Amino acid sequence: MIFNYFYMVVQYIIVWLFKPPPPPGPDYPKHPKGRIAIIGAGLTGVSSAAHAIAHGFDVVIYEQGDSVGGIWAHVNKTSGLQLNSLLYRFHPAVIWSRFFPHRDEILKEIRRVWTEYQLECRTRFNTPVKSVRRVDGTGEHLQQNPSGSQSKWIVNDGDDGEFDAVVVTVGTCGEPMRIKFPGLPSPDEADDNHGGRDGKHEGKEECEVFEGDVIHSSELDDAQLEGMRILVIGSGASGVEAVETALSKGAEQCTMVARDDKWIIPRNMIVDTLISAQPFGREMPLSFIWEKIVAWWNYRGVPELVPARAGLFEGTPIVNDEFIGHVKNGKCQYVRGDIECFSKNSVHVKVRGREDKPGEGKENKKFDGDVVVLATGFKKPTIDFFEDALFPEGYERPNLYLQNFSTEDWSVLATNSAYQNAIGTVGHFHIGIYMRILLTFLMDPDARPTPKDMKLWVDVIRFVKRGARGGALSFFTYMELTIWLLLFHIFRLDRIRWVFFIMQGWGVYPAEYKEGRRAASRA
Repeated sequence: MIFNYFYMVVQYIIVWLFKPPPPPGPDYPKHPKGRIAIIGAGLTGVSSAAHAIAHGFDVVIYEQGDSVGGIWAHVNKTSGLQLNSLLYRFHPAVIWSRFFPHRDEILKEIRRVWTEYQLECRTRFNTPVKSVRRVDGTGEHLQQNPSGSQSKWIVNDGDDGEFDAVVVTVGTCGEPMRIKFPGLPSPDEADDNHGGRDGKHEGKEECEVFEGDVIHSSELDDAQLEGMRILVIGSGASGVEAVETALSKGAEQCTMVARDDKWIIPRNMIVDTLISAQPFGREMPLSFIWEKIVAWWNYRGVPELVPARAGLFEGTPIVNDEFIGHVKNGKCQYVRGDIECFSKNSVHVKVRGREDKPGEGKENKKFDGDVVVLATGFKKPTIDFFEDALFPEGYERPNLYLQNFSTEDWSVLATNSAYQNAIGTVGHFHIGIYMRILLTFLMDPDARPTPKDMKLWVDVIRFVKRGARGGALSFFTYMELTIWLLLFHIFRLDRIRWVFFIMQGWGVYPAEYKEGRRAASRA
């Protein structure tokens, strides 16, 4: 009870300190500082738009679906935050009711922010973006004179007019990914029939055909799993969540087939924050200390599950307290190996040892199951709607300025759309910071970087993190991200005057909003 009270007090203090007041009505801003196109109405898109309009910029949100929420609108209702919600404050106005809220509460908060900041009338649903192009004659001198040159943008057919900037918030999770295995439907056929019993399963001639249901891990809400033996294909966060969901629905047994081992860290806010406070964003000589701590804390009784070939600071860890317990008590069998094929009611796996690489398995084993759950993730959304060369070779995602800005044009921001792996969270205060950096560029021409400077930043990070597994910007920690944002000001002292606006959101509030509130209070 005391912890809950303290938790709510902390949230209200954050709201009081950092929440930007929303516009007084849907007609504001009447005199916008600029216009911004936002592509995607998920958590990041709604938050970015709310920050922009709160500081006097008008926005238009383009959403290919018929609702806000992004990936959260397409996951199971049992899906929830892995991290403590104090680390998932995608906008300062958010008020969570619990430490680990589930899907419906997350969607409720997204919609509340969307409504409070007058974004309903600014959202174009069922409007996929097919073209974003620079207006002819604009942005021609960004390299030589960024303070005197600015691009203007047209989205689709231009019905919404010209924009001063474009923010891409399509995220990294698009449509469910269904990987083809011998004995299961092809991905196209699985999409058509969701792998149900009425679907036609095809496999290689030497393999039988799996006769049970085949579903994606995002489709478990209506699945009948009671008394079933579940084969979970994939060991990432969606696989762990699938095991928990299946067992909560009364499944008799789960078998997880893992191609790669993933680190699982405890659901402890202090521990998770300390791990994400590693400033180097890569494996270091002393990283083994944290790995030993996590192994002792989370893997007692099942040391064979501790990853042997991947360091803690080389990929996104899973934050979970229950999964390893399910393995310990025999409710879930963890199989490390490569799938050979499926048969009528089983999967055939070439099992590997803890030290073996994929493809090095020597022992063939069969594991029985009634339902296959493909925890194979989601397709990465493309951003090929840009008609200009904004992401040249070597500077495509994730190799962007500050990991989110196009190196060719500062007016193109891709918040949370270049992310690959990290220890931290995609739904926290950095969304507002990146948006306010963009707003600063729009308000202060002298603060703008040249394409040469932005590429130099990427090259310096590559040099500093040379040898990092997967590339310099394919993995980062939240402390490393914070350091980037602080150095953004320190290395350009002319930006110092904006530091409290960019980092805290203080100091830029349209006068017309204040006048509008006064007029409304007098009426």
